[in-house]
Amino acid sequence: MAAVENVVIIGSGPAGLTAALYAARAGLEPLVVAGFQAGGQLMLTTEVENFPGFPDGIMGPELMTRMRQQAQRFGTRFIDADADEVDFSGHPLRVKAQGCWIDARAVIIATGASARWLGVPGEERLRGHGVSSCATCDGFFFRERDVVVVGGGDSAMEEALFLANLCRSVTVVHRRRELRASRIMQERALNHPRIRFIWDTVVEEILGDDRVTGVRLRNVQTGETRDLACDAVFVAIGHQPNTAIFRGQVELDQDGYVRMYPGMRTSREGVFVAGDAEDRRYRQAITAAAAGCKAAMEVERWLAEQPLEPTAPADAAAARDGR
Repeated sequence: MAAVENVVIIGSGPAGLTAALYAARAGLEPLVVAGFQAGGQLMLTTEVENFPGFPDGIMGPELMTRMRQQAQRFGTRFIDADADEVDFSGHPLRVKAQGCWIDARAVIIATGASARWLGVPGEERLRGHGVSSCATCDGFFFRERDVVVVGGGDSAMEEALFLANLCRSVTVVHRRRELRASRIMQERALNHPRIRFIWDTVVEEILGDDRVTGVRLRNVQTGETRDLACDAVFVAIGHQPNTAIFRGQVELDQDGYVRMYPGMRTSREGVFVAGDAEDRRYRQAITAAAAGCKAAMEVERWLAEQPLEPTAPADAAAARDGR
């Protein structure tokens, strides 16, 4: 009979790696299905200045590398591949990666979420150099500068209001004449002296060579285009949770986020969740890491209550071989 992992963690952002660290220190010998693009959204971030313990800041990829090394130090194993499929219909729970099934007593979902981007020229090239999806993360770099926020929902208004406390000016570009944000958020943004709005307009291109210098705008009613100088563009058109493979396996809300119950639990026994796969509000590295810690501790307690004796975990090579 194939060996069964004590816990498989799907995802290797701050939530997944912190869960791995705590699970490893608890002697659970976790296996992380890290994904081909390991490290989560921080791999797209240049400098992180708001993660505790780094007074001079740290590059996002370096922070994730250090977190992974720390988890490995205590015995975490990694498969650098995407989870292709899961089967949580019975026990053991099953996760498929690299074409092979891995059996597990418990699973932690830590697949995060991805920002929705505009898909316009200059956006990907200048990401991390003035193009951002997180004002809380990157707004501090643009104190007393002129910035653009793209979007019209609550998230966009929250970004604009946050930036208005730091920046010289905030211009909200919205493709419609009316905002989709809640009334209270609209009133706050519309009445703020540092925030102005450009209606019926989309961003056609983000301008700049090695940093953002402006945006090219197009009025959707007239077709007229013009350039607007700015120092940063904050894209706030929503996030997409990376949870497609869990549909029908655990309960998701209408937007695809995993529904979390007390104790970091999902609707499926033995399956836990941490980080941006369920968190639509905070979306910070530190809150994801804290959730990963809690999920690992809950898994440890849950496993201790189960009648089955722990089995020796299979190593990563055995998992890849389909054992």
